[in-house]
Amino acid sequence: MSVDTVKQRERAQQIALFRYQLICPALEPGLSTKQRGRIVRAIADRDHDGPFGGRVRYSRESLDRWIRRYRGGGFEALSPSPRQPGARIDAQVFELAAALKRENPDRTVAQVARILRASTGWSPSETTLLRHFHRLDLMVPGGAGPAVFGRFEAPDCNERWVGDALHGPRVAGRKTYLFAFLDDHSRLAVGYRFGFAEDTVRLAAALQPALGSRGVPGSVYVDNGSAFVDNWLLRACAVLGIRLVHSRPGQPQGRGKIERWFRSVRDQFLVEIEDSTAEKVRDAIMTPAQALLELNGSFTAWVEASYHHRVHSETGQTPLQRWNDGWQRAGRSPAMPTPADLTEAFLWSEQRVVTKTATVSLHGNTYQVDQVLAGRKVELVFSPFDLETIRVRYDGRDHGPAVPHRIHRHTHPKARPETPEPATTPRTGIDYLALVAQDHQQQITTDQKINYHALYPGELPGQLSIDDALADINTHDRPDQGERPGVAG
Repeated sequence: MSVDTVKQRERAQQIALFRYQLICPALEPGLSTKQRGRIVRAIADRDHDGPFGGRVRYSRESLDRWIRRYRGGGFEALSPSPRQPGARIDAQVFELAAALKRENPDRTVAQVARILRASTGWSPSETTLLRHFHRLDLMVPGGAGPAVFGRFEAPDCNERWVGDALHGPRVAGRKTYLFAFLDDHSRLAVGYRFGFAEDTVRLAAALQPALGSRGVPGSVYVDNGSAFVDNWLLRACAVLGIRLVHSRPGQPQGRGKIERWFRSVRDQFLVEIEDSTAEKVRDAIMTPAQALLELNGSFTAWVEASYHHRVHSETGQTPLQRWNDGWQRAGRSPAMPTPADLTEAFLWSEQRVVTKTATVSLHGNTYQVDQVLAGRKVELVFSPFDLETIRVRYDGRDHGPAVPHRIHRHTHPKARPETPEPATTPRTGIDYLALVAQDHQQQITTDQKINYHALYPGELPGQLSIDDALADINTHDRPDQGERPGVAG
């Protein structure tokens, strides 16, 4: 017998003696179930000196299990089961598996296991091989480390804006969305606006004031949301000479600054916003549009008075100070768009083919255009909020307005207002059903006899006349007069 085996048996003996000492009070014969339960609970509620030092405590379940073992197998049953050493995998198998993985890093764990079974007749489990490969850092293709993304920052102001949308709070019972644009160099919030929809119109409401007040950036970096991939945004950037860049799907690197800014918005602004206007809206003191206007006003105050004047942890300056210092260092001012260019950038356009009758159609409306454009594809330029005023362009030249011929829609389908106005129809104050009920009540309360002559104006062939029938009824009602001759009873 080896020395290790002797030590294991001695250790098991000490553990068995310790367990027996613990449960001995509960093994007294004559104890009822309740008495034994109280003793076991008292043992479980105390700390004990362990068999090898230290303080230990055992649960009620462990004590009950040892009692059952002692009753079934005696003192030897209290000894812990000897551990059976598991079969160890040959180190050469692991080395061969690692060599196969290094030889071709594109091999999967399942493929390495197949090769081992084919070459040696046996293979460890795929889980074991996976753990082994992770320990050796072999799970990265080519043996290279994970992709590393450097910290990027635009060197100058207005070189790059980052735009994104944030799901905001519920205002007046409706969900809001925040469109925002952040200058990558200064972290200045150049444009922002809450709206009741996450669409192109609400995006334009945030971007147009930003371009008019902060200038034209070199590029705008956005994700692939539906509002950011709309053709309108691409046209607006093309008119103003802005490079529109979309992030790759599944790779949001580069938008970390605005995501971090959104976290500040949630932690410092949205946490203080409650649906406090719901009662005002319900009581008709404030409309949903006024509630949204109040939200945008509060957010503007937070951005301009708090965020822009707080030192940024990354730059060591306030966003407004870094913005101003950037332009002073460059020795120039932001490139501001002209009002005409800004208006042109935010017009929408669609392509249409002119019919033989020199007309074009747009969202159910029909317009008359110059006859020389018949059969040609023209560009219709318009504001989404006014489909009655449309300019026609062909080959880069303006061909005048499109004259409305038949108008069914006055705004673009995507140009939905924030809060559609409810249709107000003047009421006459006449309750028809109440009048009918009143007439019915008057009929049943008035003592009116039924006009049988009106029901049957003539005599039916082979039947009694109405007058004879009434006379017969009256005779039966007055028995003292008797029956009329010739009239059956």
